[in-house]
Amino acid sequence: MKDQKQTKPINTSLGDKAGQGLTDIRFDYHKPVLLNECMDGLNIQPDGVYVDCTFGGGGHSSAILQQLNEHGKLVAFDQDEDARKNLPGDERVIFVPQNFRHLQRFLRLHKITKVNGILADLGVSSHQFDEAGRGFSTRFDAALDMRMDQRQKTTAADILKNFSELQLHKMFEQYGEVTNAKTLAKTIVAQRSLAPIRTINEFKTAVHAVVKGNPQKYFAQVFQALRIEVNDELGALKELLEQTVNLLHPGGRVAIITFHSLEDRIVKSFFRDGTFENTAIDDVYGHRFDNPFKVITKKPITATELELKENARSRSAKLRVAEMK
Repeated sequence: MKDQKQTKPINTSLGDKAGQGLTDIRFDYHKPVLLNECMDGLNIQPDGVYVDCTFGGGGHSSAILQQLNEHGKLVAFDQDEDARKNLPGDERVIFVPQNFRHLQRFLRLHKITKVNGILADLGVSSHQFDEAGRGFSTRFDAALDMRMDQRQKTTAADILKNFSELQLHKMFEQYGEVTNAKTLAKTIVAQRSLAPIRTINEFKTAVHAVVKGNPQKYFAQVFQALRIEVNDELGALKELLEQTVNLLHPGGRVAIITFHSLEDRIVKSFFRDGTFENTAIDDVYGHRFDNPFKVITKKPITATELELKENARSRSAKLRVAEMK
């Protein structure tokens, strides 16, 4: 990245307490991806106010706190109640157990109107993949849940039960890029009339005849589509991005880590245009929309070979950064 200071590599060794009041980074819960690249991208001001929209194991938050002084502040959002156990005993931290789509609302409740930086890591945490009962991974047999926020009602099983064939087709096609989405949807509708599909193994059994190519890759795409639908992930991302325009100080930065092309296209488009509205034509007064952002990353930043060796889940991670003009 150009035109910015280089941040010292973050000390991520377990047991190190580089910042006052920090707890150990929970690498057993989730190993943060592109950690130093995110800190460079945010260009952290020691007395600034920063938001970690996806607190998780606290890896990125801990790194931010290391660079803040006693006047700095960090607001950590996470809709997954399991993340609360990873909170550091640090008075500079405010924890908000909510989806980041409600970012501006809850910042205002805490009397915060402007921030210096916003970070979101859109990947599912290692903890969520490894918790069999959450239903995120095909490695286990469990209820088809996939809810990030256990307070919400709709599960993956509900979607498989209630969606029409057309809705299922479009979901798998658009959110999972499943090549035989139409056939898969037809099969699910036929099989659910014979027996309920409530668990991962029941689902695999119901659709095994139409699995194409590598089964592991196929089910990864199918489960991605279900997870995106259950949690309205793309809708939440768009709402988050739209709120950054009103929340960032001039010179403040937003850094987003995506893990699939759907998310990356949304972030790239928003940083380029500063809006999701069609701005190709002038308004009725002849004024053309002025993008409030300066794109810092002309191309997305990806993991180094060293990180790929240490953390295989960083393979598909892409970081994009923009700065408020």
